[in-house]
Amino acid sequence: MFLALTDLSGLFIDHQGVQDEHLIYTVTDQANVIQPKGLFVPVNDGAEELSEAIANGAIAAIWERGKRLPHYTPNHFPVFFTSDSVEAIQKLLQHYLEKINGEIEATMEITNFKFSNKELLNKNRETYDIAVMLKKLTKQHDTDSEGRE
Repeated sequence: MFLALTDLSGLFIDHQGVQDEHLIYTVTDQANVIQPKGLFVPVNDGAEELSEAIANGAIAAIWERGKRLPHYTPNHFPVFFTSDSVEAIQKLLQHYLEKINGEIEATMEITNFKFSNKELLNKNRETYDIAVMLKKLTKQHDTDSEGRE
């Protein structure tokens, strides 16, 4: 079960660009990572990185409100605005865990979350919650992968 742009529209009221049924295969804070059908969530500035993220497959981004979007951002490119990127990641992970609700089957494909812990761990206590949620997702995904072999 993948995240969808419609999930993000429900979580982040302030947004722009196309809001349709596109599925999200990858969520990452790393622009240089190949991210097929990716959601890019820059934890630092991000303005320089958005172009690279799009080139690597990002189809949407979560962006801090008040930070200027680069001029090259396509008008139709979905952007979801937040006051804090780390809180947005936590909110997104919580929603996704509720969405899959532990129902990962051997044949089910799930959204892949790739975060650079160095960036996230420099924030605050919320990062512990993110680490726990990522560990839970990873554990479920690893158990799922073992079942397929």
